[in-house]
Amino acid sequence: MDDWKPVGYPSMSPYLICHDAEKVIAFLGAAFDGVVQRRFDHPDGALMHAEIRIDDGIVMIGGGATGAKGDGAHIHLYVEDVSSTFARAVAAGGAVVQQPVRKSEDDDLRGGVRDPSGTTWWIATQ
Repeated sequence: MDDWKPVGYPSMSPYLICHDAEKVIAFLGAAFDGVVQRRFDHPDGALMHAEIRIDDGIVMIGGGATGAKGDGAHIHLYVEDVSSTFARAVAAGGAVVQQPVRKSEDDDLRGGVRDPSGTTWWIATQ
């Protein structure tokens, strides 16, 4: 059993930053039988983060109010050791977008780096 990621989750998932996340979640449900696995809202009720299961995959969605840019690709990557992988990514030329690696609302330890082409990698261990 992998204790460094949620049970039944893939190691890597696309992460969409959506300005109208509720419509995207509804679309994924209607079009692909997507089912919400986890959801975290801001205190005002607006979506902070959701995870939608489509068959054996997970699509992660952030609301447009997160402050994150929606103009580049985002990938969420579960790894066994987030601290060492984060350090390797920075040493390889990744630009830090969230540091230090810290515990988030969903119990993951997470940090973020942007690769040279502009893709943001959210590196995490549960």
